[in-house]
Amino acid sequence: MHRVIMHVDMDAFYAAVEQRDNPELRGKPVIVGGGTRGVVSAASYEARKYGVHSALPMFTARKLCPPGVFLPVRMGRYKEVSREVMALLAEVSPLVEQVSIDEAYVDLTGTEGLHGRPEELAARLKAQVRERTGLTCSVGLAPNKFLAKIASDLNKPDGLTVIPPEAVENFLMTLPVEKIPGVGPKTRERLAALGVQTAGDIRRETPEYWAKQLGKWGRALYERALGIDASPVVPETEAKSSGAEDTLASDTEDREVLRRWLQAQAEEVGRDLRKHGLKGRTVTLKLKYSDFRQITRSTTLLEPTHSTQVIFAAVAGLLEKVKLRMPVRLVGVSVSQLSRAGGQGVLFPSEGQMRQDRLDQALDTIQKKFGHTAITRGRKLDYEPGSGA
Repeated sequence: MHRVIMHVDMDAFYAAVEQRDNPELRGKPVIVGGGTRGVVSAASYEARKYGVHSALPMFTARKLCPPGVFLPVRMGRYKEVSREVMALLAEVSPLVEQVSIDEAYVDLTGTEGLHGRPEELAARLKAQVRERTGLTCSVGLAPNKFLAKIASDLNKPDGLTVIPPEAVENFLMTLPVEKIPGVGPKTRERLAALGVQTAGDIRRETPEYWAKQLGKWGRALYERALGIDASPVVPETEAKSSGAEDTLASDTEDREVLRRWLQAQAEEVGRDLRKHGLKGRTVTLKLKYSDFRQITRSTTLLEPTHSTQVIFAAVAGLLEKVKLRMPVRLVGVSVSQLSRAGGQGVLFPSEGQMRQDRLDQALDTIQKKFGHTAITRGRKLDYEPGSGA
């Protein structure tokens, strides 16, 4: 039995959500990113006509696209929509591997008797995603993961591309090498210098030759050129950490400004942990200086926590111990060593701890109903969770 792998990739996801939520933005060049000093997180197809793409510095995007509508990242909202999409995928197969907020692999092998031909299932799924979320996705069907990913990218947006097993060899003979996942600009230049333009060109040499030229990646590249990829679709595993970070609008050495950002980020991380029933023991501070050098500092708590104030107190303590050698451009906090919240904890929690838990729960309830900016604690700046680069 041939494997049937589906790769689902949402089209211009962040920008598309913004256009869906605000119909006035439809047809306009929408650019989502981390302020003037961050990078583009997503660009609508209208913005891409101006040369704007993800990871482009925001100041460059503004120059390229003067009529662009520039919006901050609303990560909480995108996660909500992502969960809707992933829930639809889980209805067709228990083997769903989410690889980012807007893409996933689904193993459809052996499901034809239940769902019909994979092409028909993919078409129905695309329609369901549109009906449920108002968004489009592009889908690729192939005998393995890397080919499915390539296929989903061939006819964006709103595409459906099928590479059947019998067509793999001919497909690869003319496939540009830069379409192979993992081939970046540097590898492409190296391959071009060796006279390689397509996957078919790679097949002219032996795996030993490519191992000599590119190391371990050389053998993997040779296998890709032959259409070989046995990697399984691995369902989502337990999260290992939860974090938030932001690129600041301007570099700063003001510790009070940094503490306010950390308070907002601790709020986001604490809310995420509580939502997923998790607690963590290790709290980490991340700082990136104006010269782009980065440092991290960590502390391990006696007991795991998902309390916003405990997380903030820990990361603020780490900040106090850091001697700022120059202005900071990015600040972040994360919590790791996660465990289920129902596990063993403090046998007799203090009245202060119980009061703090009740406050967290009350804020979570209000923010879930009215949005994350409906009510906030003291010390916070104007902040939208996930607004940084």
